[in-house]
Amino acid sequence: MDVYRLTLRQLQIFVAVAQSGSTSAAAEVVALSQSATSSALTELERQLSIRLFDRVGKRLCLSESGRVLLPMAQSLLDGARQIGLAAQNPDQVLQSLRIGASMTIADHLLLDVLKALLGDRPRLSDSWRSRVDVGNTQSICSRVASFELDLGLIEGVCHEPALRVEPWLSDEMVIVGPAGSNHQTRWSVTALRQAVWLLREPGSGTRDACDRALLPHLKTYRRALELGSNDLIKKAVGAGMGLACLSRWVVKNDLAAGLLQELPTVLPRIERRYHWVIHRDKQVSPSLQRLVELLTVPDRLSGAL
Repeated sequence: MDVYRLTLRQLQIFVAVAQSGSTSAAAEVVALSQSATSSALTELERQLSIRLFDRVGKRLCLSESGRVLLPMAQSLLDGARQIGLAAQNPDQVLQSLRIGASMTIADHLLLDVLKALLGDRPRLSDSWRSRVDVGNTQSICSRVASFELDLGLIEGVCHEPALRVEPWLSDEMVIVGPAGSNHQTRWSVTALRQAVWLLREPGSGTRDACDRALLPHLKTYRRALELGSNDLIKKAVGAGMGLACLSRWVVKNDLAAGLLQELPTVLPRIERRYHWVIHRDKQVSPSLQRLVELLTVPDRLSGAL
C-alpha cells in the first residue's frame, strides 16, 4: 500500500465519523454530502485494507483497528494545523492557542496566566480573536486527548492515558457554612455525617477533591444536593441549605465579607494539587512552549499566583 496516497481530508472524515457515530452527522462537520462522506470512508478502508468501523444498529462504532488508528489520525491533523499556523504571523499563532480550564481555575487564576502569556498583544493588534474553553476536569481532559484543545489546566484527577500530567499549584479546600453557624469547638464526624452537603457534579475537580477528602470519614453523603457551579453552591450555603467543601480561592472574599463562615472540624487539613495536561504526541509550537514555560515556573506569573 502506498501510504502517501492517504489524504488529510480522508483522515478528517474518519475522525469526524469516529466522533459523531454516523456518516450523516460527520457530513455536516466536514461540509460534504452524506454519500460523499460515506464514499471517502469506504475508499480509506479499501486503501488501508482494514475495517475501521463496526455497525451497531444505526451507529458506527470504531473497530479494534479503528481505535488504534484514531489517535494517530488526530495527531497528524493537529500537526497539519500547526504547519498552517507556522506560515502566519506570530500574533495569529499565539491567538490560535486552544486552552481549556476547569472552573475554579478559570474563575480565579486564569486571567493571571493570560496576562503573562499575552501581555499587550490583543490591545495593540489590528484584530485579535481568541477563546478559552471552560468545563469540568473530565471534559477538559477528554478534549485535550482528542486534540480539540492544546493544553488543559485542571483541578481533579486525569484518567486519560494519552495525556502527560504535570503538577502546577497547590490549593486548600475549606468546609464552609452560612454566616452565624452554630459555633462548635470542632465539628465532629457524626455532625458532618448528618449535614446536608452541597456538591459539584461528578467529573468536577472540586467534587473529586471533596470525595477523596470527605468520604473516607463520612462513608457516604446521607443528604446531598448537586449544583453545577461554585457560585450556586456558595449562594445555597449562604441561604442555609447546607455545608460545602470549596477552594479557599473560591470563598476567600465571601469569608472576608462575612457572607460565609469557615467551620472548624476534626478532619485533617484538606489540600489538593492543580495540574496542567498536554497530549503526549502533541507537536509543541513556540507559543505553546512559552505557555508551558510559564506554567512550569509559577513565580513568573503575577497577581493571585
